[in-house]
Amino acid sequence: MPRPAATAVAARTGLLRDVAILFKLRLASLVVLSAGLGYAMGSPAGAMDVGGLLLLLLGGTLVTGASNAYNQIWEVNTDALMHRTADRPLARGSMSVGTALALASGAALAGLWTLWAAFGALTAILGLLSLFMYAALYTPMKRVSPWAVFVGAFPGAFPPMLGHVAATGHFGLAPGLLFAGQFMWQFPHFWAIAWVLHEDYARAGFRLLPSGARDRSSAFLILLYTLFVIPVGLLPWVFDLVGPLAMTVSVLAALVMLVPAWQLFRSCDTRHARRLMFASFIYLPLVQLAYVLDRP
Repeated sequence: MPRPAATAVAARTGLLRDVAILFKLRLASLVVLSAGLGYAMGSPAGAMDVGGLLLLLLGGTLVTGASNAYNQIWEVNTDALMHRTADRPLARGSMSVGTALALASGAALAGLWTLWAAFGALTAILGLLSLFMYAALYTPMKRVSPWAVFVGAFPGAFPPMLGHVAATGHFGLAPGLLFAGQFMWQFPHFWAIAWVLHEDYARAGFRLLPSGARDRSSAFLILLYTLFVIPVGLLPWVFDLVGPLAMTVSVLAALVMLVPAWQLFRSCDTRHARRLMFASFIYLPLVQLAYVLDRP
């Protein structure tokens, strides 16, 4: 028979695991990394406020975690239908919707307050707008129309812009270009994921591929938007915000995405969609890091 102390430790461990899954902390870490690189991009070279960066990472993690939690609250029934999400705490019943709602709301309020107190109203408003668009617009649209990817690309592109605004206190060309780059990147990225997971998404009634199916039309649009990533990634160099090294990295990284996108268009083979998906994971942090390291 398990000892009471061991049972209590196991319960706490299980709760922490459920919270980590509810907030999708691994995914949130990638989002917050993008915000942190935007903050570094907006900070003077060699003079970044480390304390400010840590507050941004804390606030960003809380707001992103809240967005992910609200997403799971909304999709509790559809999560139970898909293999990749059936083990989430709400779907398997190890956490109640009320508990999840309390955790999400507490994290949202704490995260937005942190952004407001540390960086001012503009940064907090961007965080609130991102949370609202992701949870209240993108999430319900996923079962209605492939246009959900377009709507979701807006909050998905906020992190580097928000980070830059947090560092400078105002909006301008540089944060706008960071937003544009991440906005355009999301189309091949999410469509590649939707292609790989199409059957699982179909179980929940999600329509995320541009044509609604794994066909040549969807593959063509994936290829087209991958091509768009190249000129948009060059814009910071065009406007003299970064140097030639960053420009070279952005082009090469985009070409690494373009190869499997072209192969997917020719073959409609899921293997190439999976390669594009992994290439897109590499592209974003690599290019944004190059922007930070190669500023005039």
